[in-house]
Amino acid sequence: MSLENTISAAIVTSMKAKDKVSLDALRAVKSQILLLKTEAKGAEVSDEQVVTILQKMVKQRKDSFDQFTAQNRTDLAEVETAQSKVIEQYLPKQLTSEELEAEIKKIISETGAESIKDLGKVIGIASKSLAGKSDGKSISLKVKELLS
Repeated sequence: MSLENTISAAIVTSMKAKDKVSLDALRAVKSQILLLKTEAKGAEVSDEQVVTILQKMVKQRKDSFDQFTAQNRTDLAEVETAQSKVIEQYLPKQLTSEELEAEIKKIISETGAESIKDLGKVIGIASKSLAGKSDGKSISLKVKELLS
């Protein structure tokens, strides 16, 4: 079952359970998927594209949480956190710091990178191969650390 179908089924389940937080979060995801399909003129959306959408939405909610917290709007911050947790359930398992380091070391050895000058090449390959398993910021920081 594709990730898109899984999310559609979860929307139905949330409606039946009257779980407003999950329903709102999943409807937002479904909306973004439909927008992507419209841009692609009705073409099928791959699971990788859906994962990218999910990551973007989690990041947006975390940013909103930070802004609401800074403005002492805990009521809105709690909603963002709850929705973020719902969306994260559909993301692939994230790599631990040790697993991420091992993967990046492997990429560095495969590419023959030796110094910080090879940063762009390593980050490009790592971002593609670790898409969905780790966020770009973590990848970038770990590559910089290992190449320094």
